[in-house]
Amino acid sequence: MNRPLFAPALAGAAATCSGIGLARFAYVPLFPAMVAAGWVDGAGAGLLGALNLTGYLIGVLSARSVARALSVPRALDLGMGLAALAAACCAWQGGLAWLGVWRCLAGIAGGVLMGLAGPAVQAVVPPQRRGVAGGLVLLGVGSGITLGALLVPALVVGQGVAAAWLGLSATTLLLWAAARRFWPTPPPMAAQTRQHGTLPPVGKLVLSYGLSGAGLVPPMVYLADLAARGHGLGLQAGGLMWVVFGVGAVSGSLAGGALADRLGGRRAMVLALSVQVAALGGALLPGVPWLVVSGLLSGVAAVSVTAVALAAARERAGAQAGLVWVRTTAAFAVAQAVTGFAMAALFGATGESHAAIFAAGLGLSVLSLLVAMADRPTER
Repeated sequence: MNRPLFAPALAGAAATCSGIGLARFAYVPLFPAMVAAGWVDGAGAGLLGALNLTGYLIGVLSARSVARALSVPRALDLGMGLAALAAACCAWQGGLAWLGVWRCLAGIAGGVLMGLAGPAVQAVVPPQRRGVAGGLVLLGVGSGITLGALLVPALVVGQGVAAAWLGLSATTLLLWAAARRFWPTPPPMAAQTRQHGTLPPVGKLVLSYGLSGAGLVPPMVYLADLAARGHGLGLQAGGLMWVVFGVGAVSGSLAGGALADRLGGRRAMVLALSVQVAALGGALLPGVPWLVVSGLLSGVAAVSVTAVALAAARERAGAQAGLVWVRTTAAFAVAQAVTGFAMAALFGATGESHAAIFAAGLGLSVLSLLVAMADRPTER
């Protein structure tokens, strides 16, 4: 692996680490800590998670427009700066409305960074190395999840919730400083869009990926709280459960692309979604061992499904894969935003029942798997 590949890919990994691993997923171990500290109740914490998912949708949909207006490197700078600012502002206990605004803005930052980093890196590396580069960029997500899972509980136990938010902000600033001079500079967006023709049929891929995103909301928002309060294991155990999720996410980022290369995108999608179904089902079984298995498999599914969906989009659309990826990513973000609010309402209505939340996620995951299994090659 040479420097022209390694430098922009690692910069892209820093962007996804900050925008997704920290700005989005580090909130999961903070969920029970904020409830225990009296900053919000369980339903309010779920609402903050839903607002972050809504911001992510806004960021994904606006990412290309922002890049056209500012250039990709400046858009990545904007996303990193906004992620750092949002985390710092969440360090003040300003009430649910204040925290909601900044969690939404953190989601926007994550959507912009996720929407631009991967495609931009793949546009500047040799075609034969794009799979490797894409895997490195997605590795930032799993690495960020693991970093947040280690950092947040240590800061919460030692210094409190506010210190955890400030620690996330400082970490994002450090990653930004290290990455910004290596940002990829792909061809202008306008030049790319003129090359697009008729897209192949991808309806089932988009639907399956969207349903997958909806089914992943419970582990992506409530997993640490399930361990800490649902199983009565405490805040540190909740943080450790998120470390397990992060380990799974790193494994998923490495395995997803390899599976797609070996099996093809469609078959790999079915396999990844089967793992997701197993993960959601495991969360409903009693006992800590099943909880650990569920956390690990949830992390594997959360990243591997994205990797194989990207591969499936490339298989079907070739040079037009960028447009297909915009549609699939938007479907994922819409489904997660809508489901996030529904899950928060369900959590409050059921007296904060984790079983109800994860059962709903299991049903959505099964639907996603069924759609993927029905997505035969003849649709292409």
